Amino acid sequence: MPAPGELTFIAPRGAKKPPRHLADLTPEERREAVVALGEKPFRAQQLSRHYFGRFTADPAQWTDVPAAARGRLADALLPSLMTEVRHLSCDDGATRKTLWRLHDGTMVESVLMRYPDRVTMCVSSQAGCGMNCPFCATGQAGLDRNLSTAEIVHQIVDGMRALRDGEVPGGPARLSNIVFMGMGEPLANYRRVTGAIRRLTDEAPHGVGLSQRGITVSTVGLVPAMRRLADEGFSCRLAVSLHAPDDELRDTLVPVNTRWKVREVLDAAWEYADRSGRRISIEYALIRDINDQAWRADRLGRLLKGRGAHVNLIPLNPTPGSKWTASRPEDERAFVAGLEAHGVPVTVRDTRGQEIDGACGQLAATERA
Repeated sequence: MPAPGELTFIAPRGAKKPPRHLADLTPEERREAVVALGEKPFRAQQLSRHYFGRFTADPAQWTDVPAAARGRLADALLPSLMTEVRHLSCDDGATRKTLWRLHDGTMVESVLMRYPDRVTMCVSSQAGCGMNCPFCATGQAGLDRNLSTAEIVHQIVDGMRALRDGEVPGGPARLSNIVFMGMGEPLANYRRVTGAIRRLTDEAPHGVGLSQRGITVSTVGLVPAMRRLADEGFSCRLAVSLHAPDDELRDTLVPVNTRWKVREVLDAAWEYADRSGRRISIEYALIRDINDQAWRADRLGRLLKGRGAHVNLIPLNPTPGSKWTASRPEDERAFVAGLEAHGVPVTVRDTRGQEIDGACGQLAATERA
């Protein structure tokens, strides 16, 4: 049975599941897996150290593992999950988008963004998306399938390897933040996303050893899954893709709103904030003449006033052929002022990557075409 808020995906006839990978398994499951292969349990910790700590799945580099066992362990627990199709870079190389081909030919994307004081990765949790938001390239493409936990984790592991090896201009660096804001609705793939969070934040050598406080999980508002997430004990930040403060418009922009209304979504967000101790981020894509009116800024400010939420205003990155486009600068400034009048902190997000099909799903859509 799917978790509350999780979508049921029926794979096409003949479709193969992603191969089992070390990152899909808990530490105990890894030990059981290596024992089943005729190896000592401590080999699981060795493999974990190589993959999560040294960012390598190449058995030739496993000098602490007997040569006769390397191939068998690699085939069983560290199979190839995804292949880089291409990288596109902009901002003098500080923004790098990667298009991945998964084992079944499905395409997904991840983006690495380097700033003077931090490095952020935006990762995908699904191939496509079933939320059908009309202004989103991924939503218009529909849902292909959920990513496995390991397919999610590998996006970050590869990004960390690229940073360590100096492949991103600016010299070697470490990853600071992860945002689940790439392709897909993370909470519609609940079990695998929470599994990925644990792999990424488990202490070395069992995981990557990142801080949960550097991870942000976005959602369009799957209320049962939001409430379940509050029970996990995570200290990740929750970001709610609201995009409209009124149900009439949000029913159109975010169709899941016909099931869970704005008030229900925000109530679930406040519950998560109370349980996690983290403030909520409200994501709001400013769309010209659609949701950028001053009265909507006032209404949003009234909903958020005193709640400690932070609003990220996102100038829409238009997709080819779309009628949706970014707000006028003067309307953007008025919207900011309307929120600030209620004491609501607001940031206009830096729009990176427009010249490399920066909006989620654009690069994969171009490749499929």
